[in-house]
Amino acid sequence: MSAFGLLLFAVPFLFRTDVVQQLTTLCTLVILASMWNVLAGYGGLVSVGQQAFLGFGAYATVFLAQRDVHPYVAVVLAAGLSAVLAVALAPLLLRLRGGQFAVGTWVVAEALALLVALDEDLGGGTGVSLRGLNAYAPDWRRAYTYWLTLAFTLALLVAVFVLLRRRTGVAIQAVRDDEDAAAALGVRAGPLKFALFVLAGVGCGAAGALTLANTLFIQPQSIFGVQWSAYLLFMVLVGGIGSFEGPILGAVVFFLLQDWFAQFGAWYLIGLGLVAIGFALFRPRGLWSLAGDRLPFRLLPVGYALREPPATGRLGGSRRSASRQ
Repeated sequence: MSAFGLLLFAVPFLFRTDVVQQLTTLCTLVILASMWNVLAGYGGLVSVGQQAFLGFGAYATVFLAQRDVHPYVAVVLAAGLSAVLAVALAPLLLRLRGGQFAVGTWVVAEALALLVALDEDLGGGTGVSLRGLNAYAPDWRRAYTYWLTLAFTLALLVAVFVLLRRRTGVAIQAVRDDEDAAAALGVRAGPLKFALFVLAGVGCGAAGALTLANTLFIQPQSIFGVQWSAYLLFMVLVGGIGSFEGPILGAVVFFLLQDWFAQFGAWYLIGLGLVAIGFALFRPRGLWSLAGDRLPFRLLPVGYALREPPATGRLGGSRRSASRQ
């Protein structure tokens, strides 16, 4: 494990700068897929407006950088401000359920995009650049951005793992399956949904800020675009919704397809939609189930499951036992 971590850290020294930039993009996709999976796969909160936090994180970075905050410090602060935004929005949006919640998140994203487009200091509708990073040589700038993105990716994945590994993981899935029944058993759904919503807001805000640091330019119609929801759906459904490893695999698949087939324009997006629908209908557990079901153990175990032990006793009876996976 330590060797793998050292290899990840050494990427800027081993590969060309364009490869480093692409791997930075992959890390941001892993963040986005994992955050959406936390909301929808574990919490049952299907959002089509996570681009609200993506765009907010990017433009918060620009706003802070324009006020002489160091750009990389601005990225970290923008993730924190995304948490503040999530806390402010949670009392309104978490009152909604199902399709109402999905539409509500989309409306918030559109409203934020409109507000940004009307602000000339943030570039209006034409976009804005993060000029502060031009002080670095391109190779070192991409290396620093990669290391910061890698740090955010690992920290957020660890946060998700710890959250799901504890008893809260079981409670969260109980709320997802039947909120009323979970409440009847004493599960406090409100604080759990609030925690998931804020965590996803922080992650998506960080991903937006890191996307800006990686590309140095953003526009409201792109960073707040609803196509991000299509990307998130694709990654999580194809990888395996409701699993820890699935969204990571889905992000890798999407990254490769995006690199290979992006030149097909609108047909590329249509193809992504058809593939996602196919997985939802015929393999709802995603690609990870192909490998996970064949392993004699859980690679990254979260939650609890019932196991049927081998038959024991004179009559060949068996008993069930709850075991942690």
